[in-house]
Amino acid sequence: MIYILKGHDLRHAAEEMILHLLPTVITEQAETEPEKGDYCISKLEIDGQNAKATAIVKLGDRIEQKSREAILPNTDELANKRVLTEIVKLSIYDAILSFLDKVPEWGSLTGVRPAKLARGMMDRGLTRPQTAVQFREKFGVSAERTALTMRAAAHAQSAIDILPENSVSLYIGIPFCPSRCAYCSFVSQSIEKSAGLIPPYVDAICEEIKRTGEIVAKTNRVLSTVYMGGGTPTTLSPEQLEKIMTCVKNSFDMSNLIEYTVEAGRPDTITSEKMHAIKLGGADRVSINPQTMNDDVLKNIGRHHNSKQVIEAYEIARKTGFSVINMDTIAGLSGDTPESFENTINTLINLNPENITVHTLAIKRGADLYDKEANANQHSSVKKMLDTASNLLSGAGYGPYYLYRQKFTAGGFENVGWCKPNTESIYNIAMMEEIQSILSVGAGAVSKLVDLKTGKITRFVNPKYPKEYMESGERIILGKQKLFHIF
Repeated sequence: MIYILKGHDLRHAAEEMILHLLPTVITEQAETEPEKGDYCISKLEIDGQNAKATAIVKLGDRIEQKSREAILPNTDELANKRVLTEIVKLSIYDAILSFLDKVPEWGSLTGVRPAKLARGMMDRGLTRPQTAVQFREKFGVSAERTALTMRAAAHAQSAIDILPENSVSLYIGIPFCPSRCAYCSFVSQSIEKSAGLIPPYVDAICEEIKRTGEIVAKTNRVLSTVYMGGGTPTTLSPEQLEKIMTCVKNSFDMSNLIEYTVEAGRPDTITSEKMHAIKLGGADRVSINPQTMNDDVLKNIGRHHNSKQVIEAYEIARKTGFSVINMDTIAGLSGDTPESFENTINTLINLNPENITVHTLAIKRGADLYDKEANANQHSSVKKMLDTASNLLSGAGYGPYYLYRQKFTAGGFENVGWCKPNTESIYNIAMMEEIQSILSVGAGAVSKLVDLKTGKITRFVNPKYPKEYMESGERIILGKQKLFHIF
């Protein structure tokens, strides 16, 4: 689809909304409308404080024109841009919606953090009910997704209340897996091909942990949570896990720690020895990620474990004494059905973990299963899976505590973390809602400095690949020192 901008240069906003509603089209910007074919013209007019955005959309033989208006706050440039971006996107949404058979569950919202948007609206003076009305009437979000957002926003506010302003979290990235899943686009290394990289990688990440601890001490910050993820951290040996976790203990003041999580991940990598090493290392939470309890689906996605191994891994973790166990599932996997997914959720509920996370399949361009059109057409099946999971989990005493969205999710849905009372992951909330600075170590890790007063977020990204990462130690530390203004 050709799109033309008149009176503004908000290219990303226009393109994002077009792809949100028409995910299979290829967009191209032009200066003038084409003589034939589909197009979207986005116009913006500003008269003093009054702004009007108009979208003219042609699809096939039909043309629709819609407008949205707003009064600019004129408090600062960023506030004005936020309002202008909003009405540009909403006008395009209104025009394209006229051509669609179904209203998207998330309405016009394209962002990955709906609860953060809701909290921002409440921070600017709206009440909780007023914010919910705005989600429904202004943005077109369904009643179910609005309720989900408001519950996640409440959990985020609770996390803000318990986290000291000078607190940070530590993320430890282990980019190795037993094999690559068919849906995965992360830069993770199969240990079949990269086993030789693991020992020097462990040495390199321990050095970065040590130097990062020095940054935290120099800036008078306190460590509130630790999260080791990947990849699959349990591809490491018990001795390697112990080495990294001992380094964390020796490099940071752990006296203010609220929680410590290790994403054990794939059941076929979990052993009693590794679980004991993780527990002795200081972690009180682990995540075990079956994704599905359907053995045929597991084969389809390239997983080497089966449902029996999931139960065995869970029992090992429970016997080791972890206070909170999370289990991940994915709705929309190849070969899965609503009935099979319902069985997965029921099986996990019967195991009784404290947390269950329900992801929606997101096929990105780097994944083997990437098929944009097929991904977009899974709406009905995935909606049934997610609605079933919501009903079953709510009935079993779980509540939603964090959510986020990704591009290319099947049917345009969301990922939701469910928890039993008082077992939510503070790290997950802090990271997804961007309410706390995160110091991250390891290949591809992203550190974020969050200014709680202005909302400004500054990032520093470590080199993506393990070999490049191991060769960049001093450059990484210098980047983090600059991020936290240590010169």
